[in-house]
Amino acid sequence: MPTLFTILHAALMIFVVVMIFNVIIFTHELGHFLAGRWRGLQIDRFQIWFGKPIWSKTIKGVQYGLGWIPAGGFVALPQMAPMEAIEGGNPHTKPLPPITPLDKIIVAFAGPLFSLLLALLAAAVVWQVGKPHDFVPTQVIGTVMPDSPAQKAGLLAGDKITEVNGKPVHGYAGTLDSIFESIILSEGRQIEFTVERPGAPAPLKLVSTFEIPAKNHWFQRSGLRRVGILPQGESIAILNVLKDSPASRAGLKPADRLIAVDGVKCASASQALDHIKQAALTPVEFEIERAGTNLKIKVTPAVPTSPAGKGPMIGVGFDDVEYIDETIVYPKPMQQVVDSLAMMWTTITRVASRDSSIGIDHLSGPIGIAKHQYAILQSEHAWQRLLAFMVLFNVNLAVLNMLPFPVLDGGHITLAFLEIIARRPVKARVLEVVQTAFALMIFSLFIYISTKDVGDSFGRGAPKNEKIIFAP
Repeated sequence: MPTLFTILHAALMIFVVVMIFNVIIFTHELGHFLAGRWRGLQIDRFQIWFGKPIWSKTIKGVQYGLGWIPAGGFVALPQMAPMEAIEGGNPHTKPLPPITPLDKIIVAFAGPLFSLLLALLAAAVVWQVGKPHDFVPTQVIGTVMPDSPAQKAGLLAGDKITEVNGKPVHGYAGTLDSIFESIILSEGRQIEFTVERPGAPAPLKLVSTFEIPAKNHWFQRSGLRRVGILPQGESIAILNVLKDSPASRAGLKPADRLIAVDGVKCASASQALDHIKQAALTPVEFEIERAGTNLKIKVTPAVPTSPAGKGPMIGVGFDDVEYIDETIVYPKPMQQVVDSLAMMWTTITRVASRDSSIGIDHLSGPIGIAKHQYAILQSEHAWQRLLAFMVLFNVNLAVLNMLPFPVLDGGHITLAFLEIIARRPVKARVLEVVQTAFALMIFSLFIYISTKDVGDSFGRGAPKNEKIIFAP
Protein backbone atom coordinates (compact mmCIF):
# COMPACT_ATOMS: atom_id res chain seq x y z
CA MET A 1 0.00 0.00 0.00
CA PRO A 2 1.61 3.30 -1.05
CA THR A 3 2.22 5.79 1.74
CA LEU A 4 1.00 9.38 1.72
CA PHE A 5 4.57 10.53 1.09
CA THR A 6 4.87 8.22 -1.96
CA ILE A 7 1.59 9.51 -3.38
CA LEU A 8 2.56 13.16 -2.83
CA HIS A 9 6.00 12.57 -4.31
CA ALA A 10 4.51 10.97 -7.44
CA ALA A 11 1.98 13.82 -7.73
CA LEU A 12 4.79 16.37 -7.48
CA MET A 13 6.80 14.62 -10.18
CA ILE A 14 3.75 14.53 -12.49
CA PHE A 15 3.16 18.24 -11.82
CA VAL A 16 6.80 19.01 -12.71
CA VAL A 17 6.52 17.04 -15.96
CA VAL A 18 3.33 18.91 -16.93
CA MET A 19 4.91 22.26 -16.13
CA ILE A 20 7.97 21.45 -18.25
CA PHE A 21 5.70 20.58 -21.16
CA ASN A 22 3.89 23.90 -20.69
CA VAL A 23 7.15 25.88 -20.66
CA ILE A 24 8.34 24.19 -23.87
CA ILE A 25 5.03 24.67 -25.70
CA PHE A 26 4.54 28.22 -24.35
CA THR A 27 8.00 29.26 -25.56
CA HIS A 28 7.36 27.91 -29.06
CA GLU A 29 3.96 29.58 -29.36
CA LEU A 30 5.31 32.78 -27.80
CA GLY A 31 7.60 33.08 -30.81
CA HIS A 32 4.58 33.05 -33.15
CA PHE A 33 2.71 35.46 -30.88
CA LEU A 34 5.50 38.05 -30.64
CA ALA A 35 6.28 37.82 -34.36
CA GLY A 36 2.58 38.27 -35.14
CA ARG A 37 2.43 41.35 -32.94
CA TRP A 38 5.60 42.72 -34.55
CA ARG A 39 4.22 42.26 -38.06
CA GLY A 40 0.82 43.72 -37.13
CA LEU A 41 -1.24 40.52 -37.59
CA GLN A 42 -4.67 39.91 -36.10
CA ILE A 43 -4.34 37.52 -33.11
CA ASP A 44 -7.53 35.85 -31.92
CA ARG A 45 -6.37 33.18 -29.46
CA PHE A 46 -3.24 32.02 -27.67
CA GLN A 47 -3.89 28.53 -26.31
CA ILE A 48 -1.70 25.89 -24.72
CA TRP A 49 -2.94 22.37 -25.54
CA PHE A 50 -5.73 21.58 -27.96
CA GLY A 51 -9.46 21.11 -27.55
CA LYS A 52 -12.14 23.13 -25.81
CA PRO A 53 -10.58 25.48 -23.23
CA ILE A 54 -10.86 24.39 -19.60
CA TRP A 55 -9.67 27.91 -18.71
CA SER A 56 -9.73 31.09 -20.79
CA LYS A 57 -9.45 34.84 -20.35
CA THR A 58 -9.73 37.61 -22.96
CA ILE A 59 -7.24 40.49 -22.70
CA LYS A 60 -7.16 43.30 -25.28
CA GLY A 61 -9.03 41.22 -27.81
CA VAL A 62 -6.88 38.10 -27.45
CA GLN A 63 -8.35 34.99 -25.81
CA TYR A 64 -5.74 33.18 -23.72
CA GLY A 65 -6.64 29.62 -22.78
CA LEU A 66 -5.66 26.11 -21.70
CA GLY A 67 -7.15 23.21 -23.66
CA TRP A 68 -8.05 19.77 -22.34
CA ILE A 69 -5.98 17.66 -24.80
CA PRO A 70 -2.33 17.77 -23.59
CA ALA A 71 -0.70 17.55 -27.02
CA GLY A 72 0.61 20.91 -28.22
CA GLY A 73 -0.75 24.41 -28.50
CA PHE A 74 -1.44 27.17 -31.01
CA VAL A 75 -1.76 30.86 -31.69
CA ALA A 76 -4.84 31.62 -33.82
CA LEU A 77 -3.61 33.89 -36.61
CA PRO A 78 -6.48 34.02 -39.15
CA GLN A 79 -4.43 35.93 -41.70
CA MET A 80 -1.84 33.15 -41.88
CA ALA A 81 -4.27 30.43 -43.04
CA PRO A 82 -7.93 29.46 -42.48
CA MET A 83 -7.91 27.23 -39.38
CA GLU A 84 -11.51 27.52 -38.16
CA ALA A 85 -12.16 23.80 -38.59
CA ILE A 86 -9.20 22.98 -36.34
CA GLU A 87 -9.07 25.80 -33.82
CA GLY A 88 -12.81 26.42 -33.74
CA GLY A 89 -14.87 29.51 -34.50
CA ASN A 90 -14.39 32.56 -36.69
CA PRO A 91 -15.18 35.80 -34.84
CA HIS A 92 -14.61 37.98 -37.90
CA THR A 93 -17.70 38.96 -39.90
CA LYS A 94 -15.61 40.96 -42.39
CA PRO A 95 -12.58 39.72 -44.31
CA LEU A 96 -9.26 40.69 -42.73
CA PRO A 97 -6.66 42.52 -44.82
CA PRO A 98 -4.19 40.15 -46.48
CA ILE A 99 -0.59 39.93 -45.30
CA THR A 100 2.56 39.53 -47.35
CA PRO A 101 4.34 36.18 -47.85
CA LEU A 102 7.29 37.66 -45.94
CA ASP A 103 5.02 38.24 -42.93
CA LYS A 104 3.91 34.59 -43.10
CA ILE A 105 7.49 33.33 -43.31
CA ILE A 106 8.64 35.45 -40.36
CA VAL A 107 5.71 34.48 -38.12
CA ALA A 108 5.93 30.79 -39.02
CA PHE A 109 9.70 30.64 -38.51
CA ALA A 110 9.53 32.42 -35.14
CA GLY A 111 8.13 29.33 -33.34
CA PRO A 112 11.00 26.97 -34.27
CA LEU A 113 13.44 29.83 -33.68
CA PHE A 114 12.21 30.29 -30.09
CA SER A 115 12.39 26.51 -29.54
CA LEU A 116 16.04 26.61 -30.66
CA LEU A 117 16.70 29.59 -28.40
CA LEU A 118 15.22 27.67 -25.45
CA ALA A 119 17.41 24.71 -26.39
CA LEU A 120 20.47 26.98 -26.41
CA LEU A 121 19.46 28.46 -23.05
CA ALA A 122 19.14 24.98 -21.53
CA ALA A 123 22.43 23.99 -23.19
CA ALA A 124 24.17 27.03 -21.68
CA VAL A 125 22.98 25.97 -18.22
CA VAL A 126 24.18 22.39 -18.85
CA TRP A 127 27.54 23.83 -19.94
CA GLN A 128 27.84 25.48 -16.52
CA VAL A 129 26.38 22.82 -14.20
CA GLY A 130 27.34 19.74 -16.22
CA LYS A 131 25.53 16.48 -16.91
CA PRO A 132 26.36 12.78 -16.41
CA HIS A 133 28.18 11.23 -19.37
CA ASP A 134 25.90 8.13 -19.28
CA PHE A 135 28.28 6.18 -21.49
CA VAL A 136 29.36 2.53 -21.47
CA PRO A 137 33.01 2.82 -22.54
CA THR A 138 33.96 -0.83 -23.14
CA GLN A 139 34.14 -2.22 -26.67
CA VAL A 140 34.94 -5.76 -25.51
CA ILE A 141 32.30 -8.47 -25.81
CA GLY A 142 31.59 -10.09 -22.45
CA THR A 143 28.88 -12.55 -23.50
CA VAL A 144 27.81 -14.15 -26.76
CA MET A 145 24.34 -15.68 -26.42
CA PRO A 146 24.05 -19.36 -27.39
CA ASP A 147 22.62 -19.97 -30.87
CA SER A 148 22.50 -16.22 -31.53
CA PRO A 149 23.36 -14.50 -34.84
CA ALA A 150 26.62 -13.31 -33.23
CA GLN A 151 27.65 -16.85 -32.29
CA LYS A 152 26.82 -18.13 -35.78
CA ALA A 153 28.92 -15.30 -37.26
CA GLY A 154 31.91 -16.35 -35.16
CA LEU A 155 32.01 -13.54 -32.60
CA LEU A 156 33.60 -14.59 -29.29
CA ALA A 157 33.67 -13.28 -25.75
CA GLY A 158 36.82 -11.19 -25.42
CA ASP A 159 36.61 -9.79 -28.96
CA LYS A 160 36.98 -6.01 -29.16
CA ILE A 161 34.63 -4.44 -31.72
CA THR A 162 36.30 -1.52 -33.49
CA GLU A 163 33.93 -0.98 -36.44
CA VAL A 164 30.30 -1.70 -37.31
CA ASN A 165 29.49 -1.68 -41.04
CA GLY A 166 32.85 -0.07 -41.74
CA LYS A 167 32.34 2.87 -39.36
CA PRO A 168 34.49 3.24 -36.21
CA VAL A 169 32.64 2.79 -32.93
CA HIS A 170 33.41 4.21 -29.51
CA GLY A 171 32.10 2.41 -26.46
CA TYR A 172 29.20 0.00 -26.17
CA ALA A 173 26.26 2.37 -25.57
CA GLY A 174 25.37 5.99 -25.01
CA THR A 175 26.26 7.73 -28.30
CA LEU A 176 25.25 7.48 -31.95
CA ASP A 177 28.61 5.92 -32.82
CA SER A 178 28.56 3.28 -30.07
CA ILE A 179 28.09 -0.45 -30.70
CA PHE A 180 24.52 -0.81 -29.40
CA GLU A 181 23.19 2.20 -31.31
CA SER A 182 25.08 1.17 -34.47
CA ILE A 183 23.35 -2.22 -34.38
CA ILE A 184 19.79 -1.00 -33.82
CA LEU A 185 20.19 1.85 -36.35
CA SER A 186 21.88 -0.32 -38.99
CA GLU A 187 20.44 -0.70 -42.49
CA GLY A 188 20.38 -3.73 -44.75
CA ARG A 189 20.02 -7.43 -43.98
CA GLN A 190 23.50 -7.99 -42.54
CA ILE A 191 25.83 -6.28 -40.07
CA GLU A 192 29.60 -6.39 -40.52
CA PHE A 193 31.79 -6.29 -37.41
CA THR A 194 35.49 -5.53 -37.39
CA VAL A 195 37.03 -7.08 -34.28
CA GLU A 196 40.40 -7.33 -32.63
CA ARG A 197 40.81 -10.82 -31.17
CA PRO A 198 43.51 -11.69 -28.63
CA GLY A 199 46.19 -13.71 -30.41
CA ALA A 200 44.97 -12.84 -33.91
CA PRO A 201 47.65 -11.16 -36.08
CA ALA A 202 45.17 -8.77 -37.75
CA PRO A 203 41.61 -7.48 -37.26
CA LEU A 204 38.85 -9.86 -38.35
CA LYS A 205 35.79 -8.94 -40.38
CA LEU A 206 32.75 -11.02 -39.39
CA VAL A 207 29.34 -10.70 -41.04
CA SER A 208 26.28 -11.34 -38.86
CA THR A 209 22.57 -11.41 -39.42
CA PHE A 210 20.28 -10.02 -36.72
CA GLU A 211 17.06 -10.92 -34.97
CA ILE A 212 14.12 -8.80 -33.87
CA PRO A 213 12.27 -9.96 -30.74
CA ALA A 214 8.60 -10.69 -31.39
CA LYS A 215 6.08 -8.48 -29.62
CA ASN A 216 3.37 -10.14 -27.54
CA HIS A 217 0.51 -7.77 -28.44
CA TRP A 218 -0.45 -5.48 -31.33
CA PHE A 219 -0.34 -2.39 -29.13
CA GLN A 220 3.35 -2.80 -28.34
CA ARG A 221 6.28 -1.43 -30.31
CA SER A 222 8.20 -3.69 -32.65
CA GLY A 223 11.46 -5.00 -31.25
CA LEU A 224 14.86 -3.54 -32.10
CA ARG A 225 17.66 -5.30 -33.93
CA ARG A 226 19.98 -7.42 -31.83
CA VAL A 227 22.74 -9.90 -32.54
CA GLY A 228 23.05 -11.54 -29.11
CA ILE A 229 26.04 -9.90 -27.43
CA LEU A 230 26.55 -8.17 -24.10
CA PRO A 231 29.44 -5.92 -23.09
CA GLN A 232 32.20 -7.04 -20.80
CA GLY A 233 31.16 -6.10 -17.28
CA GLU A 234 33.17 -4.29 -14.66
CA SER A 235 32.72 -7.38 -12.51
CA ILE A 236 30.43 -10.39 -12.02
CA ALA A 237 27.97 -10.25 -9.15
CA ILE A 238 25.96 -13.00 -7.45
CA LEU A 239 22.37 -11.75 -7.63
CA ASN A 240 20.69 -14.53 -5.67
CA VAL A 241 21.43 -17.85 -4.00
CA LEU A 242 18.74 -20.56 -3.96
CA LYS A 243 17.77 -21.97 -0.60
CA ASP A 244 19.25 -25.43 0.16
CA SER A 245 21.42 -25.25 -2.97
CA PRO A 246 25.10 -26.31 -3.10
CA ALA A 247 26.08 -22.61 -3.23
CA SER A 248 23.98 -21.83 -0.16
CA ARG A 249 25.42 -24.71 1.84
CA ALA A 250 28.98 -23.76 0.84
CA GLY A 251 28.48 -20.17 2.01
CA LEU A 252 28.06 -18.06 -1.15
CA LYS A 253 25.83 -15.04 -0.58
CA PRO A 254 23.98 -12.47 -2.70
CA ALA A 255 26.09 -9.37 -3.49
CA ASP A 256 29.33 -11.39 -3.52
CA ARG A 257 31.60 -10.28 -6.38
CA LEU A 258 33.16 -13.08 -8.41
CA ILE A 259 36.90 -12.72 -9.03
CA ALA A 260 37.87 -16.11 -10.48
CA VAL A 261 36.64 -19.70 -10.93
CA ASP A 262 39.27 -22.41 -10.35
CA GLY A 263 41.90 -19.72 -10.60
CA VAL A 264 40.64 -18.46 -13.97
CA LYS A 265 39.34 -14.90 -14.22
CA CYS A 266 36.04 -14.92 -16.16
CA ALA A 267 35.20 -12.10 -18.55
CA SER A 268 31.45 -12.53 -18.14
CA ALA A 269 28.71 -14.31 -16.23
CA SER A 270 28.15 -16.66 -19.16
CA GLN A 271 31.78 -17.81 -19.02
CA ALA A 272 31.43 -18.54 -15.31
CA LEU A 273 28.28 -20.61 -15.99
CA ASP A 274 30.03 -22.47 -18.83
CA HIS A 275 32.89 -23.35 -16.48
CA ILE A 276 30.44 -24.73 -13.90
CA LYS A 277 28.68 -26.75 -16.59
CA GLN A 278 31.97 -28.24 -17.79
CA ALA A 279 32.98 -29.10 -14.22
CA ALA A 280 29.98 -31.48 -14.05
CA LEU A 281 29.90 -32.91 -10.49
CA THR A 282 33.48 -32.06 -9.50
CA PRO A 283 34.18 -29.33 -6.91
CA VAL A 284 34.66 -25.79 -8.21
CA GLU A 285 36.68 -23.18 -6.32
CA PHE A 286 35.24 -19.67 -6.34
CA GLU A 287 37.35 -16.66 -5.44
CA ILE A 288 35.02 -13.89 -4.34
CA GLU A 289 35.14 -10.42 -2.84
CA ARG A 290 32.85 -9.78 0.13
CA ALA A 291 32.86 -6.49 2.01
CA GLY A 292 36.40 -5.73 0.86
CA THR A 293 37.76 -9.17 1.78
CA ASN A 294 38.77 -11.87 -0.70
CA LEU A 295 37.54 -15.39 0.09
CA LYS A 296 37.93 -18.80 -1.57
CA ILE A 297 34.92 -21.11 -1.36
CA LYS A 298 34.60 -24.58 -2.89
CA VAL A 299 31.22 -25.63 -4.24
CA THR A 300 30.30 -29.03 -5.65
CA PRO A 301 27.61 -28.81 -8.38
CA ALA A 302 24.57 -31.06 -8.02
CA VAL A 303 21.68 -32.17 -10.20
CA PRO A 304 18.38 -30.75 -8.86
CA THR A 305 15.58 -33.20 -8.06
CA SER A 306 13.01 -30.84 -9.56
CA PRO A 307 12.47 -30.03 -12.33
CA ALA A 308 13.80 -33.19 -13.95
CA GLY A 309 16.27 -33.00 -16.78
CA LYS A 310 18.38 -30.16 -15.42
CA GLY A 311 22.16 -30.63 -15.57
CA PRO A 312 24.62 -30.01 -12.73
CA MET A 313 24.29 -26.57 -11.19
CA ILE A 314 25.14 -24.78 -7.96
CA GLY A 315 21.98 -22.67 -7.50
CA VAL A 316 23.14 -19.08 -8.02
CA GLY A 317 22.17 -16.26 -10.35
CA PHE A 318 25.10 -14.37 -11.86
CA ASP A 319 24.97 -10.97 -13.50
CA ASP A 320 27.53 -8.81 -15.27
CA VAL A 321 27.86 -5.51 -13.45
CA GLU A 322 28.02 -3.09 -16.35
CA TYR A 323 30.32 -0.14 -15.94
CA ILE A 324 28.52 3.08 -16.87
CA ASP A 325 30.64 6.22 -17.00
CA GLU A 326 28.58 8.81 -15.14
CA THR A 327 31.36 11.35 -14.93
CA ILE A 328 29.99 14.89 -15.02
CA VAL A 329 30.89 16.50 -18.36
CA TYR A 330 30.48 20.11 -19.54
CA PRO A 331 29.77 20.11 -23.30
CA LYS A 332 29.61 23.48 -25.05
CA PRO A 333 26.11 24.73 -25.99
CA MET A 334 26.55 24.55 -29.78
CA GLN A 335 27.99 21.04 -29.52
CA GLN A 336 24.87 19.93 -27.61
CA VAL A 337 22.62 21.41 -30.30
CA VAL A 338 24.69 19.83 -33.11
CA ASP A 339 24.54 16.43 -31.37
CA SER A 340 20.77 16.79 -31.01
CA LEU A 341 20.43 17.68 -34.69
CA ALA A 342 22.49 14.61 -35.60
CA MET A 343 20.22 12.43 -33.47
CA MET A 344 17.14 13.95 -35.09
CA TRP A 345 18.51 13.52 -38.62
CA THR A 346 19.43 9.90 -37.93
CA THR A 347 15.95 9.19 -36.56
CA ILE A 348 14.15 10.76 -39.54
CA THR A 349 16.35 8.99 -42.11
CA ARG A 350 15.98 5.60 -40.42
CA VAL A 351 12.20 5.93 -40.16
CA ALA A 352 12.08 6.83 -43.86
CA SER A 353 14.50 4.07 -44.94
CA ARG A 354 13.15 0.76 -46.25
CA ASP A 355 16.36 -0.99 -45.18
CA SER A 356 16.01 0.04 -41.52
CA SER A 357 14.04 -1.70 -38.77
CA ILE A 358 13.15 1.65 -37.16
CA GLY A 359 9.54 2.61 -37.82
CA ILE A 360 6.96 5.18 -36.82
CA ASP A 361 5.96 2.98 -33.87
CA HIS A 362 9.41 3.59 -32.33
CA LEU A 363 8.72 7.32 -32.01
CA SER A 364 7.42 8.76 -28.75
CA GLY A 365 4.34 10.92 -28.33
CA PRO A 366 3.37 13.15 -25.39
CA ILE A 367 2.74 10.14 -23.12
CA GLY A 368 6.07 8.52 -23.92
CA ILE A 369 7.95 11.80 -23.48
CA ALA A 370 6.19 12.40 -20.16
CA LYS A 371 7.08 8.87 -19.00
CA HIS A 372 10.70 9.46 -19.94
CA GLN A 373 10.79 12.77 -18.07
CA TYR A 374 9.20 11.12 -15.04
CA ALA A 375 11.88 8.41 -15.12
CA ILE A 376 14.60 11.06 -15.35
CA LEU A 377 13.21 12.78 -12.26
CA GLN A 378 13.61 9.51 -10.31
CA SER A 379 17.31 9.19 -11.23
CA GLU A 380 20.46 10.58 -9.72
CA HIS A 381 21.49 14.01 -11.10
CA ALA A 382 17.85 14.36 -12.19
CA TRP A 383 17.85 18.10 -12.92
CA GLN A 384 21.06 17.94 -14.93
CA ARG A 385 19.68 15.07 -17.02
CA LEU A 386 16.37 16.91 -17.43
CA LEU A 387 18.10 20.04 -18.72
CA ALA A 388 20.04 17.93 -21.22
CA PHE A 389 16.77 16.31 -22.31
CA MET A 390 15.24 19.77 -22.82
CA VAL A 391 18.02 20.57 -25.28
CA LEU A 392 17.24 17.44 -27.31
CA PHE A 393 13.47 17.88 -27.08
CA ASN A 394 13.44 21.54 -28.16
CA VAL A 395 15.75 20.85 -31.09
CA ASN A 396 13.44 18.00 -32.13
CA LEU A 397 10.40 20.25 -31.78
CA ALA A 398 12.01 22.90 -33.97
CA VAL A 399 13.06 20.43 -36.67
CA LEU A 400 9.72 18.60 -36.78
CA ASN A 401 7.82 21.87 -37.06
CA MET A 402 9.99 22.90 -40.01
CA LEU A 403 8.91 19.90 -42.07
CA PRO A 404 7.04 21.18 -45.18
CA PHE A 405 3.61 19.79 -44.31
CA PRO A 406 0.38 21.81 -44.00
CA VAL A 407 -0.51 22.80 -40.41
CA LEU A 408 3.18 22.68 -39.39
CA ASP A 409 5.30 25.84 -39.47
CA GLY A 410 7.32 24.46 -42.38
CA GLY A 411 4.06 24.06 -44.31
CA HIS A 412 3.20 27.72 -43.81
CA ILE A 413 6.67 28.72 -45.04
CA THR A 414 6.37 26.43 -48.07
CA LEU A 415 2.95 27.91 -48.95
CA ALA A 416 4.38 31.43 -48.59
CA PHE A 417 7.16 30.64 -51.06
CA LEU A 418 4.60 29.12 -53.46
CA GLU A 419 2.60 32.33 -53.13
CA ILE A 420 5.68 34.34 -54.09
CA ILE A 421 6.27 32.12 -57.13
CA ALA A 422 2.60 32.05 -58.25
CA ARG A 423 2.02 35.70 -57.24
CA ARG A 424 -1.25 34.75 -55.59
CA PRO A 425 -2.21 32.83 -52.44
CA VAL A 426 -3.71 29.35 -52.48
CA LYS A 427 -7.52 29.48 -52.48
CA ALA A 428 -8.82 29.67 -48.93
CA ARG A 429 -11.33 26.83 -49.29
CA VAL A 430 -8.76 24.45 -50.78
CA LEU A 431 -6.22 25.37 -48.12
CA GLU A 432 -8.74 24.81 -45.31
CA VAL A 433 -9.61 21.32 -46.60
CA VAL A 434 -5.92 20.35 -47.00
CA GLN A 435 -4.94 21.68 -43.58
CA THR A 436 -7.87 19.98 -41.86
CA ALA A 437 -6.94 16.68 -43.52
CA PHE A 438 -3.31 16.98 -42.40
CA ALA A 439 -4.38 17.99 -38.88
CA LEU A 440 -6.51 14.85 -38.63
CA MET A 441 -3.58 12.78 -39.92
CA ILE A 442 -1.28 14.25 -37.26
CA PHE A 443 -3.83 13.63 -34.49
CA SER A 444 -4.26 10.05 -35.74
CA LEU A 445 -0.48 9.63 -35.67
CA PHE A 446 -0.38 10.95 -32.09
CA ILE A 447 -3.08 8.47 -31.08
CA TYR A 448 -1.26 5.58 -32.79
CA ILE A 449 2.07 6.42 -31.15
CA SER A 450 0.34 6.93 -27.79
CA THR A 451 -1.03 3.37 -27.93
CA LYS A 452 2.60 2.24 -28.16
CA ASP A 453 3.64 4.55 -25.32
CA VAL A 454 0.96 2.98 -23.11
CA GLY A 455 1.14 -0.55 -24.54
CA ASP A 456 4.85 -1.01 -23.86
CA SER A 457 4.06 -0.91 -20.13
CA PHE A 458 1.62 -3.81 -20.29
CA GLY A 459 1.28 -7.34 -21.52
CA ARG A 460 4.92 -8.31 -21.79
CA GLY A 461 3.99 -11.75 -20.55
CA ALA A 462 7.31 -12.53 -18.92
CA PRO A 463 7.40 -16.15 -17.82
CA LYS A 464 7.41 -16.88 -14.12
CA ASN A 465 10.67 -18.03 -12.57
CA GLU A 466 10.94 -21.79 -12.49
CA LYS A 467 11.30 -23.23 -9.01
CA ILE A 468 14.41 -25.39 -8.64
CA ILE A 469 14.65 -27.91 -5.77
CA PHE A 470 17.89 -29.59 -4.68
CA ALA A 471 18.01 -32.77 -2.61
CA PRO A 472 19.07 -32.08 0.99
